[in-house]
Amino acid sequence: MPKNVITALVLAAGKGTRMHSQKAKVLQTIMNEPMLHYVYAALTPIMKERILTVIGHDADGVKTAFPDMCDRFVMQEQQLGTGHALQVAWDAVEKTGATHCLVINGDTPLVTVEALDRLLKAENCCDLAFMTITPRETGEFGRVVRGEGRKITAIVEAKDFDMAVHGPVTGEVNAGIYLLKINTIGPLLSRLRNDNKSGEYYITDLVELAVEEGLSVDGVQCGNDISLMGINSPRELITAETALRRQVVDDLIDSGVLIHNPDTVIIGPRVKVEPGAEIFGHCEIYGDSFVATGARMGSYSYITDSTFATGCDVRQFNHIEGAEVGEGCWVGPYARLRPGAKLEKDARVGNFVEMKKATLGECAKAGHLTYLGDTIVGGGANIGAGTITCNYDGKNKFQTEIGEGAFIGSNTALVAPVTVGKNALVGAGSTITKDVPENQAGIARGKQINIKRRLKK
Repeated sequence: MPKNVITALVLAAGKGTRMHSQKAKVLQTIMNEPMLHYVYAALTPIMKERILTVIGHDADGVKTAFPDMCDRFVMQEQQLGTGHALQVAWDAVEKTGATHCLVINGDTPLVTVEALDRLLKAENCCDLAFMTITPRETGEFGRVVRGEGRKITAIVEAKDFDMAVHGPVTGEVNAGIYLLKINTIGPLLSRLRNDNKSGEYYITDLVELAVEEGLSVDGVQCGNDISLMGINSPRELITAETALRRQVVDDLIDSGVLIHNPDTVIIGPRVKVEPGAEIFGHCEIYGDSFVATGARMGSYSYITDSTFATGCDVRQFNHIEGAEVGEGCWVGPYARLRPGAKLEKDARVGNFVEMKKATLGECAKAGHLTYLGDTIVGGGANIGAGTITCNYDGKNKFQTEIGEGAFIGSNTALVAPVTVGKNALVGAGSTITKDVPENQAGIARGKQINIKRRLKK
């Protein structure tokens, strides 16, 4: 018997009106990542590249957020329900050559690989299987209806559920994750109808249709597994974010990361932190960030897409984005490292220093009140307080180069493009518009004149 092949179909076309936002619901963020990111993260280890996504509302926004998935997007021009989304995507599903289709909503960010594996075990025994949960509050989830022998007969949407017709409420609801056998369920899609209170085509109606056709239907019961619950409101999103934040932090602590005041630490799902690193709350670290063993991350810092080598000390109150902090470096307090900032071994950036597309060489120092933009600073150089590299003329940006061992006096403006040579000195208060050769001093300021002071009588 040939091995089954499963394709995933993510339903991500909805607006999510209860989120009160113009962007697609799946782009609402949890720990700085769109909800859809988490669904892809759970699917990828199982499906590899066999993942299709139905998009519709704010399609351009979804494409921008996930450019690598664009060749696997299916457009649903009109959002007429989950069943309609399945109808629109079915040709693309069949073209994958798969035997089964795993259908999942894009608003289930807590779903795990382990949970999906439980459903996939039904691939050899069912035409249609779906996951059920028994939450404390059933909310807007579709009700699971069971008949004689506890056999599933239907899923009825909350708006359409009638105890007189469907029996008593059992508390078991549909989690919205399905496994469909393509050659037996496909013919049922054309029979979906929208004669319900919402006027939409429901994927849940496939259950009743399959039962009528004598196909095998099963509900994989998952108890009160909140990881399977979708996000439909700001409160639900915050609840999910709280649970995920705690899980990430707890996992890092168990791995050997020392996290002080852990209830105030937020670490995104793509962040890598090595055992032996030390993090103080309040602290937020997001994106493709990396924190090495022996790095110390102070409190009240916002960090994204940055790397920190062993032995570096990031002090309090910093904003760091797209930066590289080398071994033994000091940063802050109150420093701002913008994209392209790089600190080489043992470099130091102090309070109210801003760097952008700038490199601070080994053992170089910028202690305070300094802006370094489009700048290369050589090893051992010292940048005095109030130094500004004037990199922008209103039209173009230019580079400043400061050589090894150079000393830049306080309150200096370096007007790019300009080079200060190795071991050169720039006098305090200078505005440097021409290169200063190595081993020379550059001073560019008006001559001091003292005049008699006129005192009041």
